Amino acid sequence: MGQFLITGGAGFIGSHVVLLLLEAGHRVVVLDNYANSSAHSLQRVLRISEHAGSGQLYIIEGDIRRSDHLEQAFNAFTASSITAVIHFAGLKAVGESVIDPLGYWDVNFCGSHQLLSAMRAHSCRTIVFSSSCTVYGTPHHVPITEADPIRPINPYGHSKAAVEQLLADVAASEAGWRIASLRYFNPVGAHPSGQIGEDPTGIPNNLFPFVGQVAVGRRTSLQVFGGTWDTPDGTCIRDYIHVMDLAEAHRAAFETLLAEEPQLLTLNLGTGKGYSVLDVIAAFEQVCGRSIPYQVVDRRFGDVAITFADPALAERRLGWRAQRGLKEMCLDAWAWQTANPNGYSS
Repeated sequence: MGQFLITGGAGFIGSHVVLLLLEAGHRVVVLDNYANSSAHSLQRVLRISEHAGSGQLYIIEGDIRRSDHLEQAFNAFTASSITAVIHFAGLKAVGESVIDPLGYWDVNFCGSHQLLSAMRAHSCRTIVFSSSCTVYGTPHHVPITEADPIRPINPYGHSKAAVEQLLADVAASEAGWRIASLRYFNPVGAHPSGQIGEDPTGIPNNLFPFVGQVAVGRRTSLQVFGGTWDTPDGTCIRDYIHVMDLAEAHRAAFETLLAEEPQLLTLNLGTGKGYSVLDVIAAFEQVCGRSIPYQVVDRRFGDVAITFADPALAERRLGWRAQRGLKEMCLDAWAWQTANPNGYSS
C-alpha cells in the first residue's frame, strides 16, 4: 500500500486515476481548487470504489501555488510520508492560453515549481507529470515519437514544455529523482459506470464533451473548427485515447518508477491511430441514435491538421497499450452524458 498525492485529482483524468488507486487499496490525498472540476466527482469516486478496495481518500480544497496548502497535503498522513505525486493540476485550453498567457504560466509553471519545492522539502522524489502532445507543435510527420523536436506553438504548450525542462533540470541536479513526463494526446470517454466523466465549465474546448452536449440537447449545434485542412475530409485528425486506458497508463508509470532505478522517463500516450472530427461525429451518431448538427467555423489559432502518437515506447517501458477503440469511447461518453445531462450539477 502506498500514499499518493494527486494534484487536480477532482478533474477528468485525475478522478479516474484516484478511483484506480483506491480500488488497489492505496491511500490518496487529493489537492484541488475546483477551478475546472467538481467536488462531486470525488464523492462519486468514493461510492464506486467502496466495495472494490480498501483505499482511503483525504481531500484538501487548495491551490498548488500556496505553500501552506502543499504543506497540509504532504502532512495529511501523519504516520507515513507521501510515496509519489501524480501531478494533474493546471489550466489546459489552447485558445484560452492565447488570451491569458500570464495565467497559464502562473498556474502551470509556477504551480509546478512550488510543488517540486515542497516535494524536495519532504524528501519525496517520485512524480508522474501530466504533459501533453502540444509540446510538439506542428509535427513534420506522423506518427509522432518522443525523439521528435519540441516546438510548441501556443502558451499552453510552452508552459508544459517548460515544466518538462524544469523536471529534467531537477533530475540532473540531484540524485534519486524518479520522474515520468507523460505526453498524452486526446483523452475522451468516461468510466463505464457513467458516474464520472468530463464536465468542463462553460462551452467545451474539447470535441467529445461538445458532441455529447449537442447530442443530449444541452447545446444546439457543434462548432467544427475548419473544414479545409489538408486531411481526407478537411477536418482535423486527432489521436483519441479512452480515459480508462490513460488512467491505467499512469498506474503503470508510477509502478515502473518505484520498481526501477531513479530515472527521467518521457513517454507518448495514445492509440497510434487518428480520427477526423467528422469520423467522431459519425461514430457518436451511431451510438446515440440521433443526428448531431454542426457548422464549420474558422480555424482556431494554435490548432494543427494531424497529430497522432507512436506509442511503442510506452508499451516497451510500461508493458501498457491502449485497449479501447472509438466505439467504446463514444459508448462510455454517451452513458456519462445521458446520466448527467448537465454534468455534475445534474
